[in-house]
Amino acid sequence: MTIAAAVSTDARPRWAWLLPFALIFLFPFGRAGELGTLALIGLCAMLLLRQPRALVALPSVRWALAIWACYELAALGSTLHAVAPARTWETVAAMLRYLPLAAGIAWILRDARQWRALLRAIAALTLLWTLDAWMQALTGWSVRGHAEPHRLTGIFGAGDPKIGQVLAVLAPLMLAEARRWRGRAALIAAALLLLGPILLSGSRASWVTYAFVLAVFIWREAGTWRRFALWSAAAAVIGVLVLGVAWRTSTGFDARMQRTLQALKGSEHGLNVALSFRLDIWADALRMIAANPGTGVGVRGFRYAYPRYASPGDPFLRDHDRKGAYYAHQIVLEILSESGVLGLSLWLVGAALALRMWRRASAFARARAWPAGLAVLAAVFPFNTTLAFYSAWWGLLFWWLLALWIGALGSRADAEPAHGA
Repeated sequence: MTIAAAVSTDARPRWAWLLPFALIFLFPFGRAGELGTLALIGLCAMLLLRQPRALVALPSVRWALAIWACYELAALGSTLHAVAPARTWETVAAMLRYLPLAAGIAWILRDARQWRALLRAIAALTLLWTLDAWMQALTGWSVRGHAEPHRLTGIFGAGDPKIGQVLAVLAPLMLAEARRWRGRAALIAAALLLLGPILLSGSRASWVTYAFVLAVFIWREAGTWRRFALWSAAAAVIGVLVLGVAWRTSTGFDARMQRTLQALKGSEHGLNVALSFRLDIWADALRMIAANPGTGVGVRGFRYAYPRYASPGDPFLRDHDRKGAYYAHQIVLEILSESGVLGLSLWLVGAALALRMWRRASAFARARAWPAGLAVLAAVFPFNTTLAFYSAWWGLLFWWLLALWIGALGSRADAEPAHGA
């Protein structure tokens, strides 16, 4: 069986879900993840050559095109006054690959059985990464080597501290599958299993992301405000107990907590230290926005413009070879500083299109797609520090999640009974 077999409307090879799965499977290994992207681009190219009308006629592909256009046009508009034109145009060109990626995934997931298989595989992979992180927490080693002094790195290897944020955004897919597999008991067990590595990753952004995910799951299980409040209080108590154990047993976690507690001193400096000097970055981002309100400084141009707007004694100029911060570390500030009001407006249009797609979808499709949708919401949660959405790494993960959601919403209800959702 070849990729060409997947382009027929009637042929539904059981292995087709492996194409989007390959991307996330290879994700921890640097640029190897792009091999999965390349496979999906190849599938999309074959579809355009053999069945262009069938591909374009697929509603989920049209929705993907509309949402992607908002994302791409926001970046394209930022080229007008880019401080580093070559870097911005390079990023704009690289973002072209997200469209065939999303279209290929939408085509595969039109068959709900492919989504069922893909969700199981993603949940199993997330579980394996979680167990590997636990092994590193207990022994100091994972399959990719030793941990860093102050945080787990797990499958991503030393020097690449992404494991906490990745597990946090993939958590909805693993938790939903656990709930479907063995009910509420499995859901609680999976939530506790994820909690340890996410805490020990040392990424406070991942703590916030995971707390948001758990809050949504608790609400879905509770159903009423009273039970939600009671169960949230119980979850908070368990979280405090786990945090206390981690604090007493992990020197790295203790170091992160000591920094976090600086916020309780009541001073701006203490809060800035607790936030890893994010206040300096955000203040400079606001100055950058005020000076370039229309189209920003260009996507991925933040680091090049940073020295121009930084205050005297800025720690990111003093401690990082005078290069400055790489990005704004907050999604709204990143979009405004790098692509301006035009970019933010286009992002909001894209969000409105996504909401409209959700509302027009059937109850069957929404039941299928909600874990992927929650993963997307967790990634863009605005009350948090975030990774760079215009970067090659986080941008690819974001669009992979978004493509899963679009594809799952486009799956046909007649492919599998609704109780399998």
